[in-house]
Amino acid sequence: MSRENDGQRFDRLPATPTEREVPGRASRAEVLDWWAERFEIPPETFEGFSFWEKGAGKLWVFAGESPSPTNVEGLGMTFLRTRQEHWKPTTVAVQRFGHLATKNVVALSPAEAKRFAAGEDQEVDWGGDWGYLIATREVAGERAPLGVGLYLHGELRSVVPKGTQESLPE
Repeated sequence: MSRENDGQRFDRLPATPTEREVPGRASRAEVLDWWAERFEIPPETFEGFSFWEKGAGKLWVFAGESPSPTNVEGLGMTFLRTRQEHWKPTTVAVQRFGHLATKNVVALSPAEAKRFAAGEDQEVDWGGDWGYLIATREVAGERAPLGVGLYLHGELRSVVPKGTQESLPE
């Protein structure tokens, strides 16, 4: 593995921080700990998945294995943004794994969910942590993750990408 980051190549994350060769690169253990601490998603959830970095802090999750490094355009799905002050989960990761979260999950009313999915920011009464949350709504009696919200100062900011924003029924 190269000792520097290459934005055109996927490199597997090291298993632990002590195995890190590229400065600033997250390890698998740190990623699992972050999901467990932030959302209480058990590390076992990600057994059978490998984690990859392409570019500076753009992490991908892949259900399987591949040689490392690998020069492909995509490998699995985008998962997490690191190498910034606060790590940010991607919308697709939250939609795929967010149903397992038991912490930092905000349940939205139908009207709130509609605004959130459309990319609108709104005031929400939330008694939990500030920062990135998993926004959910109820669908057929089950909690369904909509995406990632950023909660600051009483406001839930929708960070649903423009290309995936949608109009939901109330």
